[in-house]
Amino acid sequence: MKSLYQRRAVITGAASGIGAAIALAYADAGARLLLCDRDGARLALSAQACRQRGAEVFECVSDVATRAGAQAGIDACVEAFGGIDILVNNAGLLTQASCLELTQEMWDELLAVDLTSVFVASQRALPHMLAQRWGRIINIASQLGLKGGAQLSHYAAAKAGVIGFSKSLALEVSAHNVLVNVIAPGPIETPLVDGISQEWKEAKARELPLGRFGQAQEVAPSAVLLASEPGGNLFVGQTLGPNCGDVMP
Repeated sequence: MKSLYQRRAVITGAASGIGAAIALAYADAGARLLLCDRDGARLALSAQACRQRGAEVFECVSDVATRAGAQAGIDACVEAFGGIDILVNNAGLLTQASCLELTQEMWDELLAVDLTSVFVASQRALPHMLAQRWGRIINIASQLGLKGGAQLSHYAAAKAGVIGFSKSLALEVSAHNVLVNVIAPGPIETPLVDGISQEWKEAKARELPLGRFGQAQEVAPSAVLLASEPGGNLFVGQTLGPNCGDVMP
């Protein structure tokens, strides 16, 4: 039997990059999908690719930068499938500026998407998971949340917050068989990094033991593992690092 057979999964930021790759991997694993993104056109393409693999898929066009948008995917999943088993908080924003140049608006916008939405969506999903005594929350952070990044202080702060939030939530709910974990990828070739300078990306690639950025499909199997049984059963508050060797805890 497929490892996620009939599991009801919400994936945010599912229109492209890591989110789209996780959606395809979950489709292959037998999950029923509620895919969320603010880009409706690209989301439709991602959803169709999952349907072509045999998955049952619903779409939710929403912006997790708002409270209502962060809650929308969970509500849509409950309406479509009668509940929720897996939440992948993947939606993200990445901008670049030195701390001196960073504006309050840039800080607030990025934290709303990359950190606050993780809290809001998780809080919305938890009552359903706790009631059924089964749930998996997988939060996508970054290795920069562990090591920091020049000109990315707001992004690193948000991702460090995701890791700390996930560890704390894991302590609260794991006894109820709701497991919370983090994936902290290294640099991945996705549309998210399009706004980062080529100079920064080339310098970063030279630092990596693998000598290259990763691909989204190389991250997705970690999300399948954490959501599966028995493979994910013992992961509690952990941070998995498909990061090309950039961080070695």
